[in-house]
Amino acid sequence: MAEPVLAGVAESDLGETPDRNWLDNAAIATVRALEDAGCTLDEVDGVAVAGGEDYMPALLLSEYLDLDTPSFLEGTEIGGSSFEHFCGHVRDAMAREEADVVVVAYGSSSKTGSDRDRSLEETHPVDGFVRPTGLFRPPGAYAMAARRHMHEYGTTEEQLAEIAVATREWAAMNPKAAQREPISVDDVLESRPIAEPFNLLDCCLVSDGGGAVVLVSEEKARELGIPEIAVAGVASTSTHRQDISEMPDMTTTGAAVTGPKAFAQAGITHDDVDVAEIYDSFTYTALVTLEDLGFCEKGDGGEFVSGGATAPGGELPMNTQGGGLSYCHPGHFGIFLLIEAARQLRGDYEGDRQVDDAEVAVAHGTGGLLSSSSTVVLRREA
Repeated sequence: MAEPVLAGVAESDLGETPDRNWLDNAAIATVRALEDAGCTLDEVDGVAVAGGEDYMPALLLSEYLDLDTPSFLEGTEIGGSSFEHFCGHVRDAMAREEADVVVVAYGSSSKTGSDRDRSLEETHPVDGFVRPTGLFRPPGAYAMAARRHMHEYGTTEEQLAEIAVATREWAAMNPKAAQREPISVDDVLESRPIAEPFNLLDCCLVSDGGGAVVLVSEEKARELGIPEIAVAGVASTSTHRQDISEMPDMTTTGAAVTGPKAFAQAGITHDDVDVAEIYDSFTYTALVTLEDLGFCEKGDGGEFVSGGATAPGGELPMNTQGGGLSYCHPGHFGIFLLIEAARQLRGDYEGDRQVDDAEVAVAHGTGGLLSSSSTVVLRREA
């Protein structure tokens, strides 16, 4: 099967954009990503959008950018894993020769926009059973899952904190990162309690912003004369909807299914992976995903991340832009995982931020409350 090429990537302005809504941020990121790819809006024949704060965001972004009857439209909403999931749909569409240039985009105003303080009224029948227990927001649900992992495998708060510390080391080298000051394990443990066992520095940021990637066919990539960053493997699944009470096993996510599938499609092993971009809404999200993707045995995640294994110079460079914990987190972080993976494979950076000779990257998105999982393997072709 033909492999789409990740041709261009970009963010909008990040942090606080009070004069822009989600659509503005998504559109700005799209235009910048097309410029990065060497494409024009006139060449776009496919659009995939998730997370927009309006109904049918793919249609809205297409109209906003005045695209001429795109032949491929995708708006599947599975949270932060949507964008990795889209890569598989784009691959299939390109195999059917339905599209040559597809934009995958996201935008949010979750920090300063009018939707930033969503009401607590019931939005789904199941919520009436969950909210009376006190689980109004994601931190409580993720904390429950983390506590279960600690109970079963002896994982410690200090080990979770190691992830935040390593991620901050990467953020310190990223001028776009919201938080760049070095932190220690003690800093994480002593930060403001949020939901046991999580403290403030175990939790992702809340940001405005947008991101976009441009996927093109192999033929179009040759025409553009760009480095070929191929979508070599992709797989998606879900284990439950949005309620942590329905998760079959709080210590195992859908990554245990999608990782092996995506790796097999790409024909790689874990030893081939040079850099990993793993959704880190909370420190636990990254830890359990590393286990489920097979980078370590189930229950060994705490030991694996200790001692700077995911930090610069570590065994598995992870979230090299600073992750959702320190770089940005405008609601759906999955798009930013693809952006950073592509930049690492292109060799866009200098010094310690660039992973040496990176040829294979894994980007893994998580959506909902550990609900959906999507894994993408990207490979730089010679």
